[in-house]
Amino acid sequence: MNPRKTTIAILAALSASLALADDFKTNNGKEYKNATVTQVEADGIVVRTKTGISKLYFTELSEDVQKRYHYDPAKAAAAQAVTVRQTEELNKQAQELDRQQKKQQSQVAEQQSQLAEQQGKQQNVQALVDRLAELRQQEENLLVQIGRVEDKKEVAWRRWASQGYNQPNSTDPAERDLPLMRGRLDNVRDEKTRVQRQLEQAQRQR
Repeated sequence: MNPRKTTIAILAALSASLALADDFKTNNGKEYKNATVTQVEADGIVVRTKTGISKLYFTELSEDVQKRYHYDPAKAAAAQAVTVRQTEELNKQAQELDRQQKKQQSQVAEQQSQLAEQQGKQQNVQALVDRLAELRQQEENLLVQIGRVEDKKEVAWRRWASQGYNQPNSTDPAERDLPLMRGRLDNVRDEKTRVQRQLEQAQRQR
């Protein structure tokens, strides 16, 4: 018989098998009614039923079905080996991709942490700079106030001396606040020194 005609006959038989609905029953008793074979693979057949698409492996089916679809255990084993290798390769690629993604996420998190830390340091430096400027302004204001009171005190003393010490010494009421203002000035200067040290330390750590 002509080999070409034989091949054509086999293909025609397979096409007919693929086109017609059939009933299949696995070795464990599970049935697939009115199943249309949509694909024949080395290790089994893919069928479509009203409940969906399923793959039936030849090892689960009867010898009659195996012969009908030309089941070859050697080819099935080779196909399964290829599938296993492909699965292993895909798993390796997925693991490598996951590792790279985790590494990238870790790097991004580290960069964000460093940026946040740097921003925090910068904000701390700016806060200290602002505080130092405020303390310097307070110091300057207190020096001006103390200077004015001392000038008035000096004027009052000279007036009293020029009158021959005969009149009561009239002092400016603000003189009573001099000790308080000087105490505040000392506190401001102490605070300014402390903030200055903190600022220098913060600038070194940036």
